[in-house]
Formats: sequence, structure tokens, C-alpha cells
Amino acid sequence: VQLQASGGGLVQAGGSLRLSCAVSGGTFRNYDLGWFRQAPGKEREFVAAARWSGFLYYGDSVKGRFTISRDNAKNSVYLLMNNLKPEDTAVYYCAERRGPGRSSSILYPGDYDRWGQGTQVTVSS
Repeated sequence: VQLQASGGGLVQAGGSLRLSCAVSGGTFRNYDLGWFRQAPGKEREFVAAARWSGFLYYGDSVKGRFTISRDNAKNSVYLLMNNLKPEDTAVYYCAERRGPGRSSSILYPGDYDRWGQGTQVTVSS
């Protein structure tokens, strides 16, 4: 299974970006999918997750601004980021794990099995 993230870039505060993560291999509809971010000098932070069951989760700092979605026909997961702030600047990573039978914990990097390479998001003030 491989993950390829894309869509990052430079945007002004208040702007929007849409990240994409294409997943190849395996049975996509059975995957839990997550987005994390890591700013320089900081730990990797949970952003959002879409479980195989359809449940969606968001980190407190992005609730109401970011939306995660998945397209099982395209083997892809997306992160629509609106009203971006300078503090959203980070490298964004997508991650996956096989969902059925796994624990309910989806907030930590260790909960996931495979990762994409990351895409840089920079928000200027």
C-alpha cells in the first residue's frame, strides 16, 4: 500500500486549499484514513480522520474550518481547508490503517500503519 499526498502550497490567511491523498493497493473501503500535520520543532498533530465505517473526526484546532472526505471509487481522501491561519503552516501527512477490528483510537500517529510523504502548507499573514 502506498500513499501519495498532494495539493499543498502557499496561501494567504483566510484562503483555502484542498489536499488530496491517493492510496494504491489493498482494499480502500476498509481503511481508516487520517490527516496529521507537523510544524518545525513540534510533534505530529492529529488533524482529521475518516473511518471505514463513515465516522469523521476532527482536531479541536481545525473544527469548523477543515473538512475531510473520502471517495472510495477513486481510492482517495481529501482535506478541504478553509479560513486558513498562519498557525496552520506545517507539513501535512496522510495515513491509513485497515479499519475493521481495530481499536477506536485514531488520534495518534501510532494508530496508523502507513504514511504518505507529506505536502507543505504555508499560510502567510
